Amino acid sequence: MMTRSQQGRTNRLTRPSIAIAAAVAVTAGVVAAAPGAKTAQPGPKLSLIAASTSVTLDSWKEDPGVYLDLGTYLTSEKGAFELKVTRKSYKDPVVARQIIRNGKKTQTKTLPAGLVKDFAGLPGFVTVSVTDAAGKSVLKKTEAFCPNNASGRVRPDAPANSKYPQSCPVNPFTLGSVWGVENGWAANTYAGYYSEPVQLAAGKYTAKISVTKKYRDLFGIADKPQTVKVVVRERSWEEGEGVSTSAVPSSDKAARAAKASRSTESAAEAGHGANAGHGSGAGSGHAGHGAASSQGTHDAHSAHGAPARTDAPANPTTGAGATYNVGHGPYPPAPPALPWALKKQAAERDAFGAQGFAAAKVGDRAGQTDGSRQAPGARPNAKRPTGKASVPDVPKPDLRSLPAYGITVSDGYEDVPGKDYLAFSANVWNAGPAKLVVDGFRSPGKKLMDAYQYFYDAKGKQVGYAPTGTMEWDPRPGHEHWHFTDFASYRLLKADKKETVRSGKEAFCLANTDAVDYTVKNANWHPGNTDLSTACGQENSISVREVLDVGSGDTYTQDLPGQSFDITDLPNGTYYIQVLANPENRLKETNLKNNSALRKVVLGGKKGARTVKVPAHQLVDAN
Repeated sequence: MMTRSQQGRTNRLTRPSIAIAAAVAVTAGVVAAAPGAKTAQPGPKLSLIAASTSVTLDSWKEDPGVYLDLGTYLTSEKGAFELKVTRKSYKDPVVARQIIRNGKKTQTKTLPAGLVKDFAGLPGFVTVSVTDAAGKSVLKKTEAFCPNNASGRVRPDAPANSKYPQSCPVNPFTLGSVWGVENGWAANTYAGYYSEPVQLAAGKYTAKISVTKKYRDLFGIADKPQTVKVVVRERSWEEGEGVSTSAVPSSDKAARAAKASRSTESAAEAGHGANAGHGSGAGSGHAGHGAASSQGTHDAHSAHGAPARTDAPANPTTGAGATYNVGHGPYPPAPPALPWALKKQAAERDAFGAQGFAAAKVGDRAGQTDGSRQAPGARPNAKRPTGKASVPDVPKPDLRSLPAYGITVSDGYEDVPGKDYLAFSANVWNAGPAKLVVDGFRSPGKKLMDAYQYFYDAKGKQVGYAPTGTMEWDPRPGHEHWHFTDFASYRLLKADKKETVRSGKEAFCLANTDAVDYTVKNANWHPGNTDLSTACGQENSISVREVLDVGSGDTYTQDLPGQSFDITDLPNGTYYIQVLANPENRLKETNLKNNSALRKVVLGGKKGARTVKVPAHQLVDAN
């Protein structure tokens, strides 16, 4: 696991339409390093560069607005640019520290207090100024920067892979994160998914992009703004040609029209292939966890040159990164947009643009890291374990619950009319120091799998196992995978903290949807098991392995009747949402005393028009 608002609300559940971020790639041939900064600074040399001198951006008639993906990047040379961002508890502010490595020596530089307030990136990092063809200023704004944004190498001798995570977390209850631009790499400065679209009419513009002074001074970045020519074209999902004549030279119109008829067929065929790189995808049958897929709509739009977006995507868990909630929310997960560099290549191959856009390949490969990859599930052991079960004295996982968020009142939709429900998102994460590994094995002809937890020594060798419940097949559309039945429980408690309602959601497919704290011991910055289509098996699977890596959590959104709390007949007043990990204590952990988290809510209104107020949880004032 878009957007359930993460600000406090008292209104009912809405389903906004949102365009997803474009993730981009940089290749070695387009980079020219900026001159050195005016003052010497310890640490890597950072420079702002532009991948191209010009870009073409689209504004859609059905959803007006331009996403200013201008193809500018922050490069890091003479070492990696690394930040560790933490908070001790929800009572403490976020603290960001730069980690400077020089051989075997490591230096820590604490950033000014209050500069970084959350885990989504460096706020106000770049300034973007836009002028029209007449030189008149039409826009000036700042953009936040996540160093983990879509990135790529800037020289052929740079490390083949970046060690840093693929995105910055947005879960309001994140505890720790690591941000970085690998040595010899560059990260897109565009805020991507978190950037609001701007209103620009079709036409030609000039954009000037610069790093703001406070960051230039802080990191020793040269004052070298980048200038990019911008063409904005108006397009429509309903128009075959898909391009406004006001932004396209007349000499190009005939070529576009001529290519349109012969391109449409190949584009329709390639539409689903454009999403091959992101694993479970909205159309895999594993995306929704109770939601109908919108991938068919997305593919149809691709064939007509529409943007890669969903009408009601799920809550974001990453920025320009890998998972986009992987379907654990109530809505289909947003697929990644094509990298800007690929869109440019597509436009060069096909003046019509849209067909090349649909056919271009998404994914991480040599010279391209666009954040669309999703890690497949680990393979289970080939055979059911034999011999005596044992729980050896080795590192074990530590499951912890985060307070509920994304809390809203919803009705029963068409399924259960006349009801009021309290919907929410819940996350259970693994603080380590060992990953949680659960295998399910199915005896031929049986509906349930027998589940086992596995244990490993410090070298990764399996040294024990213990039975830990069952796995069941969930046949509902949007699920269609195997659920582990003993992972978590959700309860609504009265003001005296005694249970009044329990969620019907008690079985889960485990996946690493959220980077909750990548600063804990043994945290895996590149977790596997983010792809539900492989991690959670198929109906005819004989065995399944589900993993929760150290530092990562699994978010589920309780939005549907039977999962959310039925509050139709509950009196107004104060309640607590309890998220309880490992409710039957069947999983072996290092600590069983931190498995519960409470979130206070206040119910109001009348039947059919109930409201919920969500007070701040210590310093976290986010719903």
